[in-house]
Amino acid sequence: MKASRPDRQRFIISSFFFICFLCALASLNEVRFDGLLKFGRCALAKINYSPSEIYNSSSTTMVATQNTSSDDKIRILFGILTLPDQYQRRHFLRLIYGTQNPVGAKVDVKFVFCNLTKEDQKVLVALEIMRYDDIIILNCQENMNKGKTYTYFSSLPEIFNDTDGVYPPYHYVMKADDDAYFRLQSLVDSLKPLPREDLYYGYVIPCPSMDPFVHYMSGMGYLISWDIVEWIRDSDIPKNQLEGPEDKVFGDWIRNGHRAKNRFNAKWSMYNFPEPPTRCTHELWPDTTAVHLLKNQEKWIRTLKYFNVTDNLKPSKLYHIP
Repeated sequence: MKASRPDRQRFIISSFFFICFLCALASLNEVRFDGLLKFGRCALAKINYSPSEIYNSSSTTMVATQNTSSDDKIRILFGILTLPDQYQRRHFLRLIYGTQNPVGAKVDVKFVFCNLTKEDQKVLVALEIMRYDDIIILNCQENMNKGKTYTYFSSLPEIFNDTDGVYPPYHYVMKADDDAYFRLQSLVDSLKPLPREDLYYGYVIPCPSMDPFVHYMSGMGYLISWDIVEWIRDSDIPKNQLEGPEDKVFGDWIRNGHRAKNRFNAKWSMYNFPEPPTRCTHELWPDTTAVHLLKNQEKWIRTLKYFNVTDNLKPSKLYHIP
């Protein structure tokens, strides 16, 4: 029995729309399949990576932002305690530290002493400040073991804390002697893996000891995190114990205040000059952060020559240094 013409037309039209529907469905499934395939390939690929690599690959923007933040660069205030009349020593140390450019840190080298007492100091030190801007004058009477170190640390928050600036202004603060040579890149590299809070870093005394939790760090140069600087300002413990060998007294503050749960013994990358030999000395060697007791020009020159500090001198027609 033949179908009527209207029935055939309805069948053709229905078939046409059904075929269009199938084509659309096939296209949609293909897109979904490709997406699933790509997702599967991505998931399988990440199985071959460590969790940290997976995090980095999925957080490129976040990591890039963090790497450009100021917190990635270690900020160090490097305070050299010296005397107002030590003009020649300061100029020499400006050469020593001004030619070092550590990577991964901002190191501000400052010379620290107490109030000026002579007319020539007021003129000459003022000229230094105008030229170099690297001097901190504390409100104290010049001394070695009667509170100068306390005045240094306790004054810093008022000097550097700025409500409109970055906090903390420095991650670490160093107290260094002016007869010590620090290699700033080695110092920075040793600090990179360390905590930025509650840290006490230096050369453990007594010399044979390797335990930073027993005694204290040598006055040749020790470093603390900014939170301990603020604690020194606020606590009564340092205020009530000012006199005595400054490095030992500082260690007493830390112990009595139950501070510095994070401590780092930089021995033997820090040491005294080899001559005269003692239990605190050893020969100069490449893995060095600081050399102490450079009491004369000869010891400084021998140390600087050993570490090839002039190797980066650029050739020029203006000079010839054999």
